[in-house]
Amino acid sequence: QVQLVESGGGVVRPGGSLELSCAASGINFRVYDIGWYRQAPGKQRELVVMITAAGRRNYGDSVQGRFTISRDNAKFTVTLQMNDLKPDDTAVYFCNARWAPFNYWGQGTQVTVSS
Repeated sequence: QVQLVESGGGVVRPGGSLELSCAASGINFRVYDIGWYRQAPGKQRELVVMITAAGRRNYGDSVQGRFTISRDNAKFTVTLQMNDLKPDDTAVYFCNARWAPFNYWGQGTQVTVSS
């Protein structure tokens, strides 16, 4: 059974930092592209950042320079370090694992940036 479990969400003040983790099981992790997506209330889900199986990173414009993604193929985990958080970063963050034709989602973790 495939599982993607996100952790690390919470409430933080503007300018603060959080680190999200995605732990995968049930897949051949190293061949999957892993992405973080987010969805704010009333908005469509959007790509935050993706790291490919080869290690290439693709950041969304709104997080470039503030967020950093990394993966540990030995531990089947992906980490998203989020710095200089802004209220607009408030959303549910979802982990996604994709290797055509397979596409899996985690349940999401809430990130709230508020003073």
